[in-house]
Amino acid sequence: MEKVTYFNKNLSTIAAISDIHSNVFALEAVLADIQHRNVDQIVNLGDILYGPIAPKATYDLLMTHQNKIVTIRGNQDRQIYEATEADIADNLTLDFIVKDLPKNAIEWMRSLPFDCHLSEDIYLCHGSPTNDMIYLLEDITTGAPMVRDDAIILSLLSDIESKIIVCGHTHIPRTVTLSSGQLVINTGSVGYPAYEDDLPIVHKMQTYSPHANYVLIKCVETEQRKHWQTEHIKVTYDHEAAARLALKNGRKDWAFALKTGRVLSI
Repeated sequence: MEKVTYFNKNLSTIAAISDIHSNVFALEAVLADIQHRNVDQIVNLGDILYGPIAPKATYDLLMTHQNKIVTIRGNQDRQIYEATEADIADNLTLDFIVKDLPKNAIEWMRSLPFDCHLSEDIYLCHGSPTNDMIYLLEDITTGAPMVRDDAIILSLLSDIESKIIVCGHTHIPRTVTLSSGQLVINTGSVGYPAYEDDLPIVHKMQTYSPHANYVLIKCVETEQRKHWQTEHIKVTYDHEAAARLALKNGRKDWAFALKTGRVLSI
């Protein structure tokens, strides 16, 4: 997998977003919130346009900010551009997405890198450094997320020695300090606060709130040392509008999750 390296040595504060999932309402609110903060760089960790809300409008909004955002791809970005005709025929949401998006949006996702060494200290991935489908921090064997053992997280990091590892994928905002001294930060999800999945086993990821989530990561330097602070931020937005579009596009489950941060029980 190709690795993109920027090595921007002058970063003191970054805003990290992930898992927008076509929710242009949440993205607009998050970008507006970031604008009022002293941020050197915005990073976007993937799963951008997959969702029954507003793929094209989300893409259009991101394109107006593309020079300010370093973006990598997620597993559901791949799901869109790798989809076969049979995949699309079997998935009403995927069919809606492909019909809504212009071809240049599909090609843009295809061009995104798997991961990124943003600086000497900061590494970005969607899931884990080797697989965008693997949860880096969460063990879901009980059906609900629990933080993995320290040794397992370190093994999943493979050869990544960066002080700060920023990931997404699970939609659960979290900061974990490892025995190595490394900090692993999950941004949470901008646009989809709860979901249920059956791979590798049935499990639910829930934030219990409709807020849009992102994280600020700040480098603080003193005469003695340099250290990193994280601030997980929850932004209010018109989640009812997002839920209405999800419902209109046949996804009652998404509409419920967007309004409550919970998985719909059937």
